[in-house]
Amino acid sequence: MTMMGCCLFVYYRKKRKQSSVGDADSLSLCGLDINEPSAKRSKATSLAGFFPIKTAPLKRLGQTLQRSISFRNERALPVSTDAKTEPNASSSRGSSAASGPSAATGKRRDSKLWSETFDVHTGAAQTLTPKDIKRQEAIFELSQGEQDLVEDLKLAKKAYHDPMLKLSIMTEQELNQIFGTLDSLIPLHEDLLNHLFQARNPDGSTEHVGQILTDWLPCLSSYTAYCGNQVWAKALLDQKKQDRRVQDFLQRCRQSPFSRKLDLWNFLDIPRSRLVKYPLLLREILKHTPDWHRDRPHLDQAMQMIQSVLADINRCTGESECQFYKDRLLYAEVGQSDALIQRSRTLCCHGELKNNRGLKLHVFLFQDVLVITRSVSMNEQPASYQLCRRPIPIRQLDLEDLSDGEMRVGGSIRGAFSNNERTKNFFRVSHRVSGGPLESHCFQASDAFNKQQWINCIRQAKESAEARAGQEDPSLDLVQAETELIQYQIKMEDAKEQAIAADMDAGYQEDVRC
Repeated sequence: MTMMGCCLFVYYRKKRKQSSVGDADSLSLCGLDINEPSAKRSKATSLAGFFPIKTAPLKRLGQTLQRSISFRNERALPVSTDAKTEPNASSSRGSSAASGPSAATGKRRDSKLWSETFDVHTGAAQTLTPKDIKRQEAIFELSQGEQDLVEDLKLAKKAYHDPMLKLSIMTEQELNQIFGTLDSLIPLHEDLLNHLFQARNPDGSTEHVGQILTDWLPCLSSYTAYCGNQVWAKALLDQKKQDRRVQDFLQRCRQSPFSRKLDLWNFLDIPRSRLVKYPLLLREILKHTPDWHRDRPHLDQAMQMIQSVLADINRCTGESECQFYKDRLLYAEVGQSDALIQRSRTLCCHGELKNNRGLKLHVFLFQDVLVITRSVSMNEQPASYQLCRRPIPIRQLDLEDLSDGEMRVGGSIRGAFSNNERTKNFFRVSHRVSGGPLESHCFQASDAFNKQQWINCIRQAKESAEARAGQEDPSLDLVQAETELIQYQIKMEDAKEQAIAADMDAGYQEDVRC
């Protein structure tokens, strides 16, 4: 028993010392922040951003679920707990790295290591190596994270959903749209948490989790509906925040101790951020599980399962986001549409760019077409996007990276004195319409990084479009493209004729009045 206690003391002391000097080998998942709710505001770097954020010039949507991942090394605060008791309200270290300070105490959620909960008296007969201890830490991280998730989901329902419904701050339909299928996720994670607790030995250690995970992971398919609804939920929530009653309620909640100074959306986004943690947690458990261990085959199977499940959820979520933005495109005429846009099921990226005149544009890169629009806001409704140029088929698009200073920009005389900054981060896209002149568009990104992101996305989209075209009959594709072009030209001519007729009619009415 004395030897066991000394072993844990030496390991724990060594681990703390390594952490202080930044030894990467001593960093477990407990020190990783996978962007769970935080009181700190951070700049969205994705395409997704998940949702339109004014400060984010580019939202990449190719990896919908993973776009908010960030890592931050943070030391945990030790908390002593009896390992024989059921999981309590204390949080996993993954959550502690991201949780905001409490409004009452100004502290983050407490966190702990498995080695701090191990019952030395009960487990005196065991001989644990440093690798065994790391494995237990990873399993403990999984369990504690589930406990935190269940608590936060229940809090979102009890402190936000139910009061707003009871006080008629929002209608039941609006709350169903914003909260989605959150209720169904609570029993799902409670089930995993109960199984993990039952598998724990009296001393706090856990031998096998692989079979538990392989039996439970298929349940994550229920996340498809929840994640697919988030883009609509965020848009509606942002719209409802314009209501003074909603704004006042959410502000009071945020100032209350229970919220840890987090907004409602932080709680609603917790399930997604937890979802993308599972591969990392499993990888960490596998890393410290010997090949001869009976749990190894089940863990390998669980890793394949979670990757497959996440791929399906990511695909469905991407299609949902793509449809969300397709529905907000405004054409020159009511009922008008573009075949390439309508058949697109993937939105590679989108964001704000400027043309060579400094005009702000919102550009969408769908799987088969590049769409140039202007953002339009109407009556506090979610932003819509007015097409201001003819959609450009990806296969017909040529991309050119422009060097700084190569692009000449228009503007005022005063702006000419700051031309050095105004001629940076440009790239050009061009295409030739059948039988027509070459059309080109120059875009300026907010910085060199976002410019490169756009270039990479366009190149990847072009390669994918050409690969898909190689599997189709090229003659049929050409006929379809020419047919779509003719239809578009006819619609544009009709629109011009209607505009001319309207002007002539207005002039005639004026003459009659005179």
